[in-house]
Amino acid sequence: MTDKNAYENIDPVTLGVIAGSFNSIAKEMALVLYRMAYSSIIRESEDLGAGLFDIDGNEICESDSTPMHIGSLPGYIDGVRHFLGDNINDGDIILHNNPYYGASHTPDLAIIIPIYYEGKLVAFAANTGHVLDTGGMSPGLMVDVVDVYAEGKHYNAIKLYNKGEKNEEIWRHIFENVRTPKENKGDVEAMIASARLGKRRYLELIERYGLQTVLAAQKRWMNYSEEMIRKEIAKIPDGMYKAPTGWLDDDGRNYGDRLRIETSIKVNGSDLTVDLSGSSDQVETAYNVPFSGSTLPATYTIVRAILLDEAISEVFIPQNSGIFKPIKVEAPIGSIWNPKSPAACTARINQVQRLADQINLALSGVLPDKTTAGNSAHVHFNSYAGIKEDSGDYWVYIEVNEGSYGGRHGKDGLDSVDNLVANTRNNPIEELEMRLPMRCNRYELREEGASAGKWRGGIGIVRTWEFLTDSLFTGEGDRHTDPPRGVFGGQDGLTGSMTLNPNTNGEQNLHAKLTNYKIRKGDLLEIRTPCAGGYGNPNERDPQMVLDDILDDFISKETVKEVYKVVIRNDFTIDEEATKQLRKGLEVLNS
Repeated sequence: MTDKNAYENIDPVTLGVIAGSFNSIAKEMALVLYRMAYSSIIRESEDLGAGLFDIDGNEICESDSTPMHIGSLPGYIDGVRHFLGDNINDGDIILHNNPYYGASHTPDLAIIIPIYYEGKLVAFAANTGHVLDTGGMSPGLMVDVVDVYAEGKHYNAIKLYNKGEKNEEIWRHIFENVRTPKENKGDVEAMIASARLGKRRYLELIERYGLQTVLAAQKRWMNYSEEMIRKEIAKIPDGMYKAPTGWLDDDGRNYGDRLRIETSIKVNGSDLTVDLSGSSDQVETAYNVPFSGSTLPATYTIVRAILLDEAISEVFIPQNSGIFKPIKVEAPIGSIWNPKSPAACTARINQVQRLADQINLALSGVLPDKTTAGNSAHVHFNSYAGIKEDSGDYWVYIEVNEGSYGGRHGKDGLDSVDNLVANTRNNPIEELEMRLPMRCNRYELREEGASAGKWRGGIGIVRTWEFLTDSLFTGEGDRHTDPPRGVFGGQDGLTGSMTLNPNTNGEQNLHAKLTNYKIRKGDLLEIRTPCAGGYGNPNERDPQMVLDDILDDFISKETVKEVYKVVIRNDFTIDEEATKQLRKGLEVLNS
């Protein structure tokens, strides 16, 4: 469709201006979506994605939001094509969320608007957002479900608008069959406004520069991204690189039966293949991962993050489908990474986090300056729900708890932050307590401290909720058994945990995965997220940084001598001579 001369002759200035417009359009689309959304998971956590796509579904540009959302949209568009074929018209607004036809998982609804110019389809504007409820067997989240149909309703390329005419019956059916109709409808209307804005801005570009110039720019922009990531892949010596075997706690039903993660990376010239063969077979619960909508985007995201880190890159490299082309994933059909329908697959966020971390660990030996120690690679993704006494309606809250990054070459790991492929924000406690029958009694860094290393690991959080009414709790967690890995002599991190009524006679350790667990009024729930691993030999850590860690309560004065071989005087100054002697292996007197 692109004129060859327009593609070959587009000048760098015009390319840069149009490409900058693409980037701005995607960001503006996301801004509209999270500013207008009703549910806190979209409005505050920004669990969303938005962008523009060519007629084949290739990503042109994306918002700075959750990679799992935006990276899955090419699959959503493929799914829409499967169900609608050529029955896609100007004025259509399409809703889609089937995880076996491109969706990242059932609660991530997508709005897709075809963009027509002079009677021809030229692009799509699309976005996704995680809604509070889709009418499944459990309010909010769920793990132990029988199949994909129990997860909620699937909207297989449903036209909310057909050729510009709103389908009122479809709207009524969709929003009268979920537990949170007001929030879902508000979120979908926000998604429509966002996609309409993307359509309008794209057509403005065409009016200003001409269709062929815009098409040429987007094609050249994608090719540029592909060229840049291929250059980085080609720098890695050809070969096979394997991560240590990772373990997931269980599937949320068969507690204690751990699930294997095997990750190998093959580099051949400028092509990179991630091989997940040997990983666990698919399971009976929803603890499986949709291949197109989740396994692939997680892989693309972490490979790009390692090889083209924007913080150290000399030039801006756009994120688009050009990044995806040199990267392949081999995952046997019927495995947790590529389940067969109708296996449930909604509870997939912690697996893709671990997949990203496994790829990071596999490349750590060959790319020590670009990778980290083991990350928390985990979010205690939780939902809380109940019935409002005054109205009889449901209240539902979905929460993403922060993790931590592993230490990296030259820098400590980041504390209390979402990491790897999630990229969501935390919710303000004050806003939550105004709307929900819950009170947050504690929310801070874990007191156990950081994992030691030349560069220490990041610290996870501890959060305690008090419940003001009986509630249903679902925990979509993991990493209570397999700690983040230290690298190059750094210490392993700490696993996570959940405890009901801690430090009381009724204290009870909870599994990471629970579905519709009943929490009573007055109960306390303590959540601890993993602390990441350390990078490098702790004995090589700068003594001043060790002292700073003591002053920040990241490590105790009593243990620093044993762990870091640093001697701190009683007045909290460094005994440099004693430290040198201790690090040489010589015994020193207490200082």
